[in-house]
Amino acid sequence: MTDTTVTNWAGNITYTAEELHRPHTLDAVRSLVAGSARVRVLGSGHSFNEIAEPGAGGVLLSLADLPSVVDVDTAARTVRVGGGVRYAELARVVHAHGLALPNMASLPHISVAGSVATGTHGSGVTNGSLASAVRAVELVTADGTTVTVARGDERFGGAVTALGALGVVTSLTLDLEPAYEVEQHVFTELPSAGLDAEALEAVLSAAYSVSLFTDWRDPGFRQVWLKRRADQPLSAFPWAVPAKVKMHPVPGMPAENCTEQFGVPGPWHERLPHFRAEFTPSSGAELQSEYLMPREHALAALRALEGIREVLAPVTQTCEWRTVAADAQWLSPAYGRDTVAAHFTWVADTAAVLPVVRLLEEALEGFAARPHWGKVFTASPAALRALYPRLGDFRALVGELDPEGKFTNAFVRDVLAG
Repeated sequence: MTDTTVTNWAGNITYTAEELHRPHTLDAVRSLVAGSARVRVLGSGHSFNEIAEPGAGGVLLSLADLPSVVDVDTAARTVRVGGGVRYAELARVVHAHGLALPNMASLPHISVAGSVATGTHGSGVTNGSLASAVRAVELVTADGTTVTVARGDERFGGAVTALGALGVVTSLTLDLEPAYEVEQHVFTELPSAGLDAEALEAVLSAAYSVSLFTDWRDPGFRQVWLKRRADQPLSAFPWAVPAKVKMHPVPGMPAENCTEQFGVPGPWHERLPHFRAEFTPSSGAELQSEYLMPREHALAALRALEGIREVLAPVTQTCEWRTVAADAQWLSPAYGRDTVAAHFTWVADTAAVLPVVRLLEEALEGFAARPHWGKVFTASPAALRALYPRLGDFRALVGELDPEGKFTNAFVRDVLAG
């Protein structure tokens, strides 16, 4: 264990736990959990709020020192991955077996368990959230025993995107598919003035994965990133012009940190993320927010935010628009609906950003915008509860697996409160 100050990746959250435990065995995890009053798990630290905060006297637990389990079953096309493993490591092993994940997030540096627990998702109109690939989750529950919840279990819809409220995720089993190659094409200056709902849908559907970037300083999008699977047809993209130089989503940042562009084919795990695994994507000098809405609201939501762009622009480094297919995880921001997401990378100034976040949320009222669980938001617990029709079922599942609230912190209590 360590008693040094522990912060998240961005440095905007300092955890109150006096000790960070880094057990080396599953038996040590079970013993620690069974003997602790409160436990929260710290993944890769890429959350920007207090979702991992254990509270005074609670235990902050990292799984990073556990054995790095990545067990591929080539016949079943599955992989069992340990709770401390990050996507970059997982992807390399899976690819070496000739297999692939169907989707990845923009950062390969984040932990698999933490990503699916918070509803992290990647992009693509046919691509579900990262939790969609999960077929089984193994949890160390409050008394130190292991429980496995698999697809087909009536509890499964609440067990994966679970905000760390059910137990310590020690492994996940994921679906795989045959390995494939991806080409990444970047375009610049997509005007929004001529976009109607049909055209915006066509833009968002133009490749396997599509991301649109704006800094809100002018109308429209500064960059468009298309990730086309080499085994799928090539579609024309008449709305913008190809970039002449390699781009980074954040203006002024070094493009060498980004994955290969200009349509050069490469392995799926070296193209689906925006950033290369061997580079730290940025210094962490940023805050992030994200709001996920039904995809039919994409154009109206875009127009609403363009209406306040003079407020957004001064604190925005970049804003990414992307899509997620509907999934069945009860607390997933994409639960039950095909989704469009607006992801904001803010400047690292909480005092300046929070008032803008409040105005942003007001602008998105009426669009059923669900905030990403790991980002900065100000939506009230009552507003959040209204957005999740299976929240009552999730509350009951927490009562079954953690009746004393060992894994429940203030953040989770706000979500669960009736």
